[in-house]
Amino acid sequence: MYIKLLFRLLLGYVRIEVEGYYVERFINICTNNKILIWNLKREKGVKLYLNIGINDFKNLSEVARKTNCKVRILKKRGIPFLLNRYKKRKIFAIFLIIMLCAIYISSKYVWNVEILVKDNLNIENISEDLESAGITKGILKSKIDTDKVINELRLKRDDIAWVGIDLKGTNIKVNIVKADNSPDIINNSDYCNIIATKAGIITKITAQNGTALVKVGDTIQKGDILIAGYMEGKYTDTRYVHSLGEVQAKVWYEKTKEVKLKEEIHKETGKKENKYEIGFNNWKIKLYGKLSKFELYETSIEENNIKIFKDFYLPISIKKLTNKEQVLENKELSLKEATDIGVGELSKQIESEIVNKESIIGKKVKTVEKENSVIVTVTYEAMESIGEKQKINI
Repeated sequence: MYIKLLFRLLLGYVRIEVEGYYVERFINICTNNKILIWNLKREKGVKLYLNIGINDFKNLSEVARKTNCKVRILKKRGIPFLLNRYKKRKIFAIFLIIMLCAIYISSKYVWNVEILVKDNLNIENISEDLESAGITKGILKSKIDTDKVINELRLKRDDIAWVGIDLKGTNIKVNIVKADNSPDIINNSDYCNIIATKAGIITKITAQNGTALVKVGDTIQKGDILIAGYMEGKYTDTRYVHSLGEVQAKVWYEKTKEVKLKEEIHKETGKKENKYEIGFNNWKIKLYGKLSKFELYETSIEENNIKIFKDFYLPISIKKLTNKEQVLENKELSLKEATDIGVGELSKQIESEIVNKESIIGKKVKTVEKENSVIVTVTYEAMESIGEKQKINI
């Protein structure tokens, strides 16, 4: 599509208005004579608006005479008209031709890589793996073997369930579905143990099938076998079974944070400045002198690739650097303020890890004062079911 449009611009075309009572015949004659027309619109049954090439337009007078239609040029488009308009500006015309040739050549390469993960999930180092597989900016589109890239990614990563690669224009879209890390399903006919998912102290254990290896009051660690998937009879040999039972334990969640009583903080003044860079693939041109007039600042970067159509990117990018001025301020907290800050942050973190808030049975806060800070430790006590089935491979 882009190539056709480029050739039409190179050869030139006109937008015309055709008026008469036989516009249908006008269209039929053009079609029979292989006169290419496009972007055809009709108005009130007696008017047509359409695009036609310069060479075909020269043959249109005979068609208009046969159909008794009036033809009027509305717009002129393309390089021939630009050259005629700027025939005294040879440098401009040459530059324009060079630009068009550059656009055509750049259409053979990939200038933007778009990675889309379903549900916006995070997949670490996926950009690096794509680059090592050959998906990178500046690569010839003809060198991309999508099947090879997909197979390489699937073999290298276990966290990817599906990969799709769509190449349009100079843009390549990589669609990824992350693998589901749900635990293996254990059938009722499988032999299995029940193991501890967390460390804690046993408060209740009921073995409906299998052999209990711990008792109430025992301290256990994550991964310990609580109910073994076997049974021993007085007069029978050991036989393996599918363990069933309930195990509850008292578990603890603990986090520690040091909060300073005196510290220097960075505060924004509200003043900011913008700097710009133009990138040509891997080359950068800075449109500024020194980086900032501020002594202390924080920089945020926004980079946009230039495109002329939906999926037709150019090897040109505009980078905007925003410097926000900051000043240093001394901040002092009382022991209570620092403790409250630490307790609030740690409590929020711990509670985000506890699925069932009703299982919480206690909370303890411990503080240790230092010269210029306080160390806050928050401990949550909860009563939870900690048993998980683990298949026995025999």
